[in-house]
Amino acid sequence: MGKFHWNHLKLRDKLLLMYIFCVFVPIVLTNIVFYNVTTNNIKNQKSHDADIALEKLQGELRAVIDEAAGISYLYYIDPLLNQLLDKRYESQIEYVEAFNNIRSVFNKSEQAYKTTSSTVIYTDNPTVLSSGPIMPIADSVKQSVWYRAFMKTNVSYPMFIQDGETFSLVQKLNYIKGSGYDNVIKIDLNMATVKQLFANSGFEGQIYFVQPDGTVLYSNDSNVEWRSHGLNIEALPMPHNALSFDKVYTNNNYLNGWTLHGVINERSFLHDVRKSGSFVIYLALINFVLPSLIIAALSRSINKRLVQIVKHMKKVKNQHFETIPLDDARDEIGQLTGEFNRMTKRIDSLITDVYLADIQKKDMEIRQRQAQLHALHSQINPHFLFNSLETIRMRSLMKGETETARTIHYMAKIFRKSISWKRSWVSIREEIELTECFLEIQKYRFGDKLQYQLTIEEAVYDQMIPKMTFLPFVENASIHGIESSPGIGLIQIHVGITGNKLMFRLTDNGIGMSEAKLSELLNYLRMDDSIGDNVGMKNVYTRLKLCYKDSFEFDIRSEEGLGTTVELRLPLDMNGQ
Repeated sequence: MGKFHWNHLKLRDKLLLMYIFCVFVPIVLTNIVFYNVTTNNIKNQKSHDADIALEKLQGELRAVIDEAAGISYLYYIDPLLNQLLDKRYESQIEYVEAFNNIRSVFNKSEQAYKTTSSTVIYTDNPTVLSSGPIMPIADSVKQSVWYRAFMKTNVSYPMFIQDGETFSLVQKLNYIKGSGYDNVIKIDLNMATVKQLFANSGFEGQIYFVQPDGTVLYSNDSNVEWRSHGLNIEALPMPHNALSFDKVYTNNNYLNGWTLHGVINERSFLHDVRKSGSFVIYLALINFVLPSLIIAALSRSINKRLVQIVKHMKKVKNQHFETIPLDDARDEIGQLTGEFNRMTKRIDSLITDVYLADIQKKDMEIRQRQAQLHALHSQINPHFLFNSLETIRMRSLMKGETETARTIHYMAKIFRKSISWKRSWVSIREEIELTECFLEIQKYRFGDKLQYQLTIEEAVYDQMIPKMTFLPFVENASIHGIESSPGIGLIQIHVGITGNKLMFRLTDNGIGMSEAKLSELLNYLRMDDSIGDNVGMKNVYTRLKLCYKDSFEFDIRSEEGLGTTVELRLPLDMNGQ
């Protein structure tokens, strides 16, 4: 995949992206942030209101229970009542007279009719008759839940007990010691008042009145069967997003550890806010769809005319100079269309005058390059022929040997290949054969002073290159590098593939060049148009420039007294792979 660029996108997509990221997304994000802030504010306010409502209910319920407990304490400390209950009567008349004398004591309960529903005093004094609010502790009373629960304790303050569906305060009347009788007062709360307190609490959820062990004794939740007296608050199924509130009674003997546990489903008091969230979504969809349709319509108007201009520009590329039908558009595209038509007419009028002259000029340039190439070829042939003949001549003058015939064979082979210019490109195999012939001739000349080593990778033998590309560099290494060297000369040639290039490397251990001379040589090869002493290397560099343009790489590295390395990197011939 190519690298992403904004210019690769269509105009319609650019307009749509610009709207989405510059208008639509900021609006949606702003609405979302506003919605979340509003939701949190409402949630915090509702939670605060719920906490206040539950705290208010806690206080009101405490006041009701405290009033009943106050009545219980009044009975507890009343001396006349304690004297009535603890005395042993000789006759029923005696008890009736004593009861009538203290009847006004029982007016305490009548004054709290809204708080309490009944007040009953139980005694095991056998001489006390069942009359008014005084009842004997019969077996049925002893078997009752409230009585058994109370008798398990040994407290002097009123005990808060649930009796069926009624809340009661039970206390022993033992303020005066010594009679030996058990006297108990049981005050039942007015459950209608308790129910009304729960109903009017203002708490928008379920409230559970829980005793210290976690048992639910009362609730306004119609789905919870709290009357079974065995329901634990931990076993209640709570909503997923429930908010819990706890108000624990402290510093109170009969209510210490009891808790008002409130639960509100977050979804219930955020219902209206959720509706506004849906409205935000619908509004966002409208804000996206409607502008998208408008952008699509506008971009189609622009895109259609641009495509028409591009279509006619492609026709101009193929020399079909047609003008675009003009409409009444006055925007930038309409102006561009008019300018394109004027340009097309101008090109059409100039092409006739310029085209033929340009063709003639190009043809002359091509012929000039071909003539230059043939001239370069013709310069190479006598140059190599002269060197080869001079080598054989010098060797023959010094001594006559049978090797002369073989050397002449190599020379003839070089001569025969050099004069056949019908083929400008040869394979690496053929070029190496020609190079090896030349090196054998040089060995004939220098004897044991010259050694060479050829390393050719199998993959490159069929690669095609310009004819006699390597030979001038080999010649330069043997004559200018090895000949003047006092020791044994070694020429190493390696041809292979490096990356996506055909690489030719020639290394000799000759006399090398100074840095100044190397710089002068490179400048001559690459910049100078004149023909100097290194005619062979100059010709090769010029031919490679003509054949490969800037697609080849050429480098020479040399140190004086250490030798020279020449590297060529040529484009691979894919047909030769």
